[in-house]
Amino acid sequence: MLSQTDARLRGAVAIVALANFAYFFVEFVVARAIGSVSLLADSADFFEDAAVNFLIFAALGWSLRKRAKVGMLLSLVLLLPALAFLWTLWQKFAAPVPPEPIALTVTGLGALVINLFCAFLLARFRTHAGSLARAAFLSARNDVIANIGIIAAGLVTVATASIWPDILVGLGIAWMNLDAAKEVWTAAHNERREAKA
Repeated sequence: MLSQTDARLRGAVAIVALANFAYFFVEFVVARAIGSVSLLADSADFFEDAAVNFLIFAALGWSLRKRAKVGMLLSLVLLLPALAFLWTLWQKFAAPVPPEPIALTVTGLGALVINLFCAFLLARFRTHAGSLARAAFLSARNDVIANIGIIAAGLVTVATASIWPDILVGLGIAWMNLDAAKEVWTAAHNERREAKA
């Protein structure tokens, strides 16, 4: 049976999962339409966040050992946006056209609103349930930072008509996800050791 805190966390991650899944479609469609590297990487990140939170929803109430295994799986899922970035970057160099800056900025602003909401919803649980809650909170926190970068890239692209602001922000998003994957893997590894002790 779930504790009261686990039940509240479960409700929060369900809301976060649905919000991320819905905005994944918005960003993916806009990214493809305007040819944005950073938005496509961020849309993959929204999909990854939805998957992370759905897995957390399912895993709450499981034993420490099972949760540690899910945490390790989540650390691998966190690598997906980095792979999406590399694929999109390859395409961008083949056709070096800057993305439409207003659509980039507005879509980034919408993503920021969604991710701020999710980060505030998850902040109170960031130290609860080990690697699972940590994965959810780190994903939301990283997304807020990424969205500020996307908005800035859109504004700089208005002034420069360059592909580089979009590419550099996409690179930053990929790097943050690699770092988050490492943190979640470490937390899950520590939980696994505790479960064996």
